[in-house]
Amino acid sequence: MFWSMICYMGKDTPAFEVTCPCCGALLKVDSSTKGVIAHTAAVQPKTFADMEAAARAMREQDTRRESVFRQSVENQKHASDLLEKKFQEAVKRAKESPDTGKPIRDFDLD
Repeated sequence: MFWSMICYMGKDTPAFEVTCPCCGALLKVDSSTKGVIAHTAAVQPKTFADMEAAARAMREQDTRRESVFRQSVENQKHASDLLEKKFQEAVKRAKESPDTGKPIRDFDLD
């Protein structure tokens, strides 16, 4: 009985507004269907005041991107040297301790 009163009272309540915590949009929610019936996007501030500032930011981004690319290429060059050294070390260890035959498996010990 109490639950039916709450449900009945809920049907007469008007829609309410909620602000989205992620994007700041205003959502209007219908209380009876519990669904979003209206959405108002948050106003995004302008990123740049004028075209000159936007162009300057684009040039800075291009130089930053080029710098990161050059650093990545250098890291790749050094990575191949490092892999070569690791391979040579593994070959050296393999020559020092030759293969002694078939490895013992856990199944063989039973």
